[in-house]
Amino acid sequence: MRRDQMVCFEFGRPVPSAEPEAVLVVGGTGFIGSAALRALTASQQRVGAVKALVRRVPEVSEAVPGVEYVTGDLTDPGSLRGVCHGIRTVLHCASYIGGDEARCRAVNVDGTRALLAETARAGVPRTVLVSTTAVYGAGPHRDLTEHDHTPLPASPTSRSRLQAEQAVLAAGGSVLRAPLVYGAGDVWVVPSIAELLRRVPALPGDGTARQSLVAVDDLARLLAVLAWTPERIPPRSVHHAAHPHAPTLREFVSLLGDTVGLPVPAGVLALDDYLARLREAPGRVSAHQAGLLAEDHWYRSALWSRVDCSTGPGHRVRLTEAAPWYRGVLTPRSPSTSDAV
Repeated sequence: MRRDQMVCFEFGRPVPSAEPEAVLVVGGTGFIGSAALRALTASQQRVGAVKALVRRVPEVSEAVPGVEYVTGDLTDPGSLRGVCHGIRTVLHCASYIGGDEARCRAVNVDGTRALLAETARAGVPRTVLVSTTAVYGAGPHRDLTEHDHTPLPASPTSRSRLQAEQAVLAAGGSVLRAPLVYGAGDVWVVPSIAELLRRVPALPGDGTARQSLVAVDDLARLLAVLAWTPERIPPRSVHHAAHPHAPTLREFVSLLGDTVGLPVPAGVLALDDYLARLREAPGRVSAHQAGLLAEDHWYRSALWSRVDCSTGPGHRVRLTEAAPWYRGVLTPRSPSTSDAV
């Protein structure tokens, strides 16, 4: 590995990294990956160095102290050469999410295979892939275990992420299927609900559909446990990474009202009527995505108890902690002088 590929920050200063048996987080500047880095460096189980594979080394102010950042690109196999040397566990948190099928394949499928080729070359004992419950496809899904339903992905993203799962499992790795993930850094889950409430001030269906969720900090702690003690789960295994409590849509929106200040609508609309109203007020969130909130997506997860990892303080506390982030991203920005035409 080239020296110019590696940068390590310790309290804002570059320092050498000499600890053996490191953990490598792929996608270390992403929403889940950066949270995993914070959890890994804070873990009492830590026994080695923490590294992050990124396309661009972050600024010192944005870097996680104590993390060695290694540059590489999943779509460029040559750039991955040597990045897995001395690694005990790879946490694969990188993915492309979008409708570009070619890009989905390049990053999620071919990129994962290129990474696995490098883990095999370096003799990495275990790879853990963060996937998504969206691989199951259309619901309703009620209290689903990992073995109750054959995945039937409906989008290019989900299809490619299922293929990534299959590659990791074939290589002896493990898969965590995460549901909706929220917390500081979330630009999709809560912002999408906020957008829908602005466009149609009502809940779709009767508001009683249950949605599995997990706070990003709790998911990150779970990943840290698996990184330092991967023997707690068997190879070639799939696990749900959902918080045990799956709130109804109305319950979650009420929590968002209490913690973030979103409006809580009293009324509901039959799904067809709701979607018709939504189409009259175009926005980022599609009618298909909005319709998912009107059906159960509820997944059972026994992994927390299996690996002896706390599920955390619960949705209300986690939303309260993330409230400053959400208020910042949800508050319309005032035009500045530089914005003027």
